[in-house]
Amino acid sequence: MTEETRKRPATRAMDLSGVRVDPPGAVRTMEGIRNTVYSPGATDPNTLYFVEVDPAVCQGCGECSHHCPTGAIQETGDGTRHIVDPSVCMNCGQCLTHCPYGAVTERVSYVSEVLEKLKDPDTVVVSMTAPAVRYALGECFGMPTGTWVGGKVHAVLRRLGFDYIWDNEWTADVTIMEEGTELLERVKNGGKGDKPLPQFTSCCPGWIKFCETFYPDLIPHLSTCKSPVAMLGPLAKTYGAQQTGTDPKKVYTVSIMPCIAKKYEGLRPEMADSGRRDIDATINTRELAYIIKKAGISFASLPDEEADPILGMATGAATLFGTSGGVMEAALRFAYEAISGKTLADPSIKAVRTGKGINKVSVDVPGFGPVRVAVVSGLQEAARVCEEVRAGTSDLHFIEVMTCPGGCVNGGGQPVDDSIMEASLFKKMMATVNKRFNMRQVG
Repeated sequence: MTEETRKRPATRAMDLSGVRVDPPGAVRTMEGIRNTVYSPGATDPNTLYFVEVDPAVCQGCGECSHHCPTGAIQETGDGTRHIVDPSVCMNCGQCLTHCPYGAVTERVSYVSEVLEKLKDPDTVVVSMTAPAVRYALGECFGMPTGTWVGGKVHAVLRRLGFDYIWDNEWTADVTIMEEGTELLERVKNGGKGDKPLPQFTSCCPGWIKFCETFYPDLIPHLSTCKSPVAMLGPLAKTYGAQQTGTDPKKVYTVSIMPCIAKKYEGLRPEMADSGRRDIDATINTRELAYIIKKAGISFASLPDEEADPILGMATGAATLFGTSGGVMEAALRFAYEAISGKTLADPSIKAVRTGKGINKVSVDVPGFGPVRVAVVSGLQEAARVCEEVRAGTSDLHFIEVMTCPGGCVNGGGQPVDDSIMEASLFKKMMATVNKRFNMRQVG
């Protein structure tokens, strides 16, 4: 690695000195959602409310309770809702994206800290962007829903002053190989010992917390792989720092996710394998859009650019991770070829893709036979599958679980659909009536 390739491309980074940084505790509306500026530091994430219902705005319509997968949101005496305890909240943010009144807020936002680090010439700021972000960020700038803006994401991060534009798809490829290899070992050993069958995926932080909280006896069934960003964080501070000639102490990693639960994951105490915090900050798609607009960058007019080398390359299969069934499809491709020694004529295994519910599929692998898999979208459905595994009645080999229906593309950190935020007059009226009725009840 030459000295030139180690340097920040200063001619491409804009001057952020005039961009005001909000103080801790400030509340700012970011793409229609209120966020509290707060960087938790070394706080135990199990004690934090990453989302919370504002009783002053809540109209008691119950949409948040309907979309909460664990019952963490309960009704109060006046009909409004609240999260009873952070330990039973999976931080998925589905309550937030479905509230028609904007009553659900984010309580953890690293935006100010990230801006301060970008302004600091002595800090080497690294971006780690998830696949689903690049299919949603364009919405915040007037582009049609689902527009791929990956090249513009790389370009805007450089202009914001990120020193290295590395890509979560790199470690998603690692996940495919590692998780697929682990599945092969479990299958060959018949699920005996400390790695039983079926094997569950381990990419989704909401699902991992759900399993740990409600089904701790099933933890041995979880893949031992970290999520892609939990792999990229320590790689950035070890291999990446070594290859770029960077002092690891100066590296500040920013995880850019479609997900609120990734903020929880980044704070987990075990995420420090490099000897330092693997993930220093996590922001979501809405927060990235806020930063871009705050900096005054015309996102839509940017050219497409590539990610940086070392940890920025990917095969393309990792893009599938953004949708429900994508992790399964990518891992099955690897496992199929590793078991059979044959190349799939058509690499698309569309049968495993699903937008909701449970989809069970049997894939015939030459030299082995049927590999029975399931794709689970939503934690209510995950509970049904977990009960089967716990009871010993499941005949599956591999199970993918995504907390958000449809996968990461519908994560709690993605742009909120305007049609949801604009509640109908009838719904607003009924919510108001219900709230007034509950307030008048005599205990």
